[in-house]
Amino acid sequence: MLKNGTEKDKMLSGAPYFPDDPTLKEERLTAKDLCFDFNQTRPSQKADRQALLQKLLSHSKNPDINSPFHCDYGYNIITGKNFYANHGCTILDGAPVVIGDNVLLAPGVQISTATHPLDPAARRTGIEQALPITIGNDVWIGMGAQILPGVIIGDNVVVAAGAVVNKNVPANTVVAGVPAKVVKTLDIKEE
Repeated sequence: MLKNGTEKDKMLSGAPYFPDDPTLKEERLTAKDLCFDFNQTRPSQKADRQALLQKLLSHSKNPDINSPFHCDYGYNIITGKNFYANHGCTILDGAPVVIGDNVLLAPGVQISTATHPLDPAARRTGIEQALPITIGNDVWIGMGAQILPGVIIGDNVVVAAGAVVNKNVPANTVVAGVPAKVVKTLDIKEE
């Protein structure tokens, strides 16, 4: 973790940083403007929508996202092939959010890399931290699920609707609940 460097460098390294930094504020405003423009397009305006997503999510491979969609920066979201996010997805991407191939997000999924200090005096300073999130291949995240900072989700996972994932999830499992726990192991046959 960096202790020196720009606030953006600190953010990207997982060190505590101040999000009110002018560079970070400008980058968030740019991303929010792009999200606003995307969310105002008609579903039939496919080329316009894809062009806006390509500007916003420049490291992604043709994501299929329904409006409304919200994120903080966009450039920290990396999606693989066949990524689909249904209505109401929010990704707070202060740290990288790496999503594998064939991932489906149901309506209202929230993915947040941002976290704040437990100590109220530290919180009042405005400092925060962002921890990366990784989601493997062939994952289905159910409606209203929340993925919290620093989590790694393995391949072939199903996250039940409403689950709050605050710990790593092993491959080939179903997790449910608050906090999410493994409720089933899947017998996945390789193709």
